[in-house]
Amino acid sequence: MKLYYSPGSSSLSPHIALREAGLAFEAVLASTKTHKLADGTDYYGINPLGYVPLLELDDGAQLREGPAILQYIADQAPLKNLAPPNGTLPRYRLQEWLTFIGMELHRSFSPLFNAAMPEDGKQIFRDRLSRRYEWLDGQLADREYLMADHFTVADGYLFTVTRWAKAVDIDISRRSHVLAH
Repeated sequence: MKLYYSPGSSSLSPHIALREAGLAFEAVLASTKTHKLADGTDYYGINPLGYVPLLELDDGAQLREGPAILQYIADQAPLKNLAPPNGTLPRYRLQEWLTFIGMELHRSFSPLFNAAMPEDGKQIFRDRLSRRYEWLDGQLADREYLMADHFTVADGYLFTVTRWAKAVDIDISRRSHVLAH
């Protein structure tokens, strides 16, 4: 497998999942600024959408969206317990967390990295993120991990997006449960 990644991006979460799963993979740097690989290859020729993560399987098949990639990785190493079995209520709870992280957190961080976004607009997203982290802090009050008692791929994704908070002036210092996570 090949994981196309860019430092500081959401591609960190499948990198974490691959390490936790103990799966062999090749990490391939794909700059999201230049859209070139280290050897000069045009990344758009590999992924026409131009973003990371991208997981290329040994047979050439590709997965492009982080939550799908995370679940695929987890399913390749079921004994690592990185995701509950398919078709179970706990699996749907995992998907619920992955969707929350992707739609409510990750998506709300994106405009904050856009230099063209006016400061007033950025403040709307900071306020939204602050409210989401307040709710999330309450959810983590009685558990160590999102799925209660053990690490899953959703925890790696939450870690990945939460580490962006400081860079875009989101104060989570009062979110003790999120910080502990």
